Amino acid sequence: MLQAFLRVAATGSFSLAAVQLLLTQPAVSKRIAALESDLDVRLFERLGRRVLLTEAGRALLPKAQHIVREMQE
Repeated sequence: MLQAFLRVAATGSFSLAAVQLLLTQPAVSKRIAALESDLDVRLFERLGRRVLLTEAGRALLPKAQHIVREMQE
């Protein structure tokens, strides 16, 4: 879920994130929805095809980056 969050945040697009993660766009959307549900916050503002981080998303971003880095090491 965090990988999907980071890719969407970096690209500003669920579709582009899906391509980079080798997933379908609905699979990325489901991962983000699950993460938002788990955290009980909205992480992205969806403005048509544009996607922007909410305040909660901006707060999660450095933590998610740290967690993913730690998992990769």
